[in-house]
Amino acid sequence: MSDQIKTPDWVKDAIFYQIFPDRFAKSAQVEKPSHLEPWDAPPTTLGFKGGDLLGVVEHLDYLRDLGINAIYLNPIFQSASNHRYHTHDYFQVDPILGGNAAFKTLLDAAHARGIRVILDGVFNHASRGFYQFNHALENGEASPYRDWFNFHGFPVRAYAGAPNYDAWWDLAALPKFNHENPQVREFLFRVAEHWVREGIDGWRLDVPGEIDADEFWRAFRRRVKNANPDAYIVGEIWRRGDRWLRGDQFDAVMNYQFTRACLSFFVEDLSRELLQEHAYGTIQPISAEEFARTLADLLTWYPPEITYAQLNLLDSHDTARFITIARGDPTALKLALLTLFCYVGAPMLYYGDEIAMEGRRDPDCRRPMIWEPSRRGREMLEHTKRLTALRQKHSALRRGALINLHANGKEYAFARHQASAPTLIIALNAGREPVTLDLRVDRLLSDGTRLIEEWTREAIIVQEGFARGIRIAPREGSVWVARSE
Repeated sequence: MSDQIKTPDWVKDAIFYQIFPDRFAKSAQVEKPSHLEPWDAPPTTLGFKGGDLLGVVEHLDYLRDLGINAIYLNPIFQSASNHRYHTHDYFQVDPILGGNAAFKTLLDAAHARGIRVILDGVFNHASRGFYQFNHALENGEASPYRDWFNFHGFPVRAYAGAPNYDAWWDLAALPKFNHENPQVREFLFRVAEHWVREGIDGWRLDVPGEIDADEFWRAFRRRVKNANPDAYIVGEIWRRGDRWLRGDQFDAVMNYQFTRACLSFFVEDLSRELLQEHAYGTIQPISAEEFARTLADLLTWYPPEITYAQLNLLDSHDTARFITIARGDPTALKLALLTLFCYVGAPMLYYGDEIAMEGRRDPDCRRPMIWEPSRRGREMLEHTKRLTALRQKHSALRRGALINLHANGKEYAFARHQASAPTLIIALNAGREPVTLDLRVDRLLSDGTRLIEEWTREAIIVQEGFARGIRIAPREGSVWVARSE
C-alpha cells in the first residue's frame, strides 16, 4: 500500500505562511462596518479588527520577499465570529473580508507570484446562522432539515441553557453536522469540490478527528482529487495520525509533535501556564539525545511520501506564540526556526513569527500584525529570510534523507543528504557555553571534501572520515555545505 501513496509533489518545496484574516492587514478598498476594534488594541474574544483579503493582496510582495510560496488561510467564509469557524454560508466569502470578488483577486494575484493558497475546511460543525440549522431553530420538528443535525428534542435550545443537540465541545454556537445523512455528506463534498475548482490548492481540515467515519474522508479525498489531483489535504491532528495517513484520506497532518520536541529542547524556561498540554502532551525539558531520537522517530511514523509532506510548525492560532512560551528568549526561536527549515516536511510560519511577535493563549495569540518598521523585529526577520533562502537553495533540505550525526547534552548535529545534491550538516548548540564538534561523516562524505559554513564562509576539510573543528557559539547554530574538491 505504501508504495502506492501519492502526495502533491509541490508540497515538498513549499514554505507555508498561516494568515488569520481578521488580523493580518486591512485595505482601504474594502468597505467596513462601524465599531471595529482599534488595530493596535489588545484582541478580544468577540471583537473584529477588520482585516480583509485585499489587505493580504497588498502584502503579497512582502510574503514573496520573505520566501513564502504557499499560504494557509484560516476560515474566510461568511460567519458571525472573527475567527470564522462559525460558518453561515460555505459558498460566500465573508463581506467584511471583501466577499467572493476579493478572494478571486487574492487567488489570481497569489498564483501570478507562484504562491499557492489552501483554505481552512470546517466540515465538522456549522453555526446557529447556517441556513439548515436556523430552519430547524425556527420550525422545530416541522423542519425538513431536522436530520442535518442530531437534535435531542424540540424546541431547539440554542441560546438558553445547555444545547439539546450535538455541538462541538457542547458549545451551542457550534452545532455538529449529522454526517450519517447522505445529503449532509453531499453538501460538504460539493463545498470542497467547488473551491478546488475555483482554484484553491488544497484544504487544511479543522478537527477532522471529530468526524469518526473513515469512509467520509475517503470519499472527501476522491472528490477533491478528482477536481485537482495536486490539491493538498492536511488534517489538524495533534498526536499520531496513522488512521488518516494510509494514502486514502489525508496527505499529511499538522506536525504538532515536532512543535512539542522543539519546545522541550530549545526553551530553557518554559512558561508552563501557556502550554496546551492537553493537546501537545506533557512537555518536559529533554536532552539532545532525546531530541535526536524524537526527530528520528517522527520520521518512522508514516510512509516517506507522507513524511515529506508533513506540515511542520512552531505555533498557530490555537497556541500561545513560541517566543512567548520561551519568555521572550529570541535564541530559542532562532534555534527552533533553523531546525524547522532544515527538517523533513514543509515548514510553516504563523504570521508574525518572522518578526518575533508575541502572544499568550487565545485570543492574545491572534494579535494584529505589526507593520510599523519601528516596532518590527528586524533581526528575526533577517534570520528568517536567510532560512527561507537556504531551503530554497538546497534540494537536500526539501527531499534529502535526515541522518543524525551527534547528540550530547545540549549539542545536536544532523545531516540532510541527497545523492544528486550537496550534503548539508546542521549543528546546533542549545547550551550556554561555546562548543567545538568533531563529527564522523565517513558514511556521507569522502576525505578531501570541503565544508563551507553557509553564512560565515568558514571552511574545513574532511580528513580521516571526520569533519573536525566545527565551532558553535552559545545558543546558536551553523550550517555547513559540502563542496567536493
